[in-house]
Amino acid sequence: MKAVSLEKEISSTTYPGRGIVIGRSADGARAVIAYFIMGRSENSRNRVFVETADGIKTEAFDPSKLVDPSLIIYAPVRVLGNKTIVTNGDQTDTIYELMNQQMTFEQSLRTRNFEPDEPNFTPRISGIVKCSEGKMNFAMSILKSADGNPECCERFTFSYDAPLAGQGRFIHTYMGDGNPLPSFEGEPTKVEIGDEDIDAFADKLWNALNEDNKVSLFVRYIDIATGEATSKIINKNN
Repeated sequence: MKAVSLEKEISSTTYPGRGIVIGRSADGARAVIAYFIMGRSENSRNRVFVETADGIKTEAFDPSKLVDPSLIIYAPVRVLGNKTIVTNGDQTDTIYELMNQQMTFEQSLRTRNFEPDEPNFTPRISGIVKCSEGKMNFAMSILKSADGNPECCERFTFSYDAPLAGQGRFIHTYMGDGNPLPSFEGEPTKVEIGDEDIDAFADKLWNALNEDNKVSLFVRYIDIATGEATSKIINKNN
């Protein structure tokens, strides 16, 4: 698989849904993580990312307009030791809690399923990044229905040991807009990761997202040698 432009891949559809990018900067020094959310309904668009002690959470921008918090209010990012967990739902907490009990990333996700939002049955996408002793590795997962049939949950985990500098992987919930929304297919897309600073990288991703549907973006750079993290949040509602 040839690496493609992340910017072009994100902008190629008006509605990729929620997306996770994980990779390694072109200079090899940093782990790169990005997570974005989009929305078509007023309820989905009425959100912001806010920082927490160990990551971020979603909150209603206007609490008076919040209709159903069950699938839109959660902690997308949490840190467990030298591991950073990023997901599109409350499975972040599942992974955190079960890995803290010595279960693996994959084992933790076997306790979960795709989202119960018929007829879309939105996939649960998850990622985990470990930076330790000057090395990094990461994994991604998707839990999805069998082409829209909720009788079967299809589970895929993709692991990347010692990822190459300048490369990353991009996974998102939907192949594009539609009704019902078509779930992501295939392995995470190989994308190019540059060595720009976090502000420039975040702006590039934010500008590539569809203007009408984008809601929030989170980017984190982790120094692989030291574990020091730098983060940036962009909210459409502010």
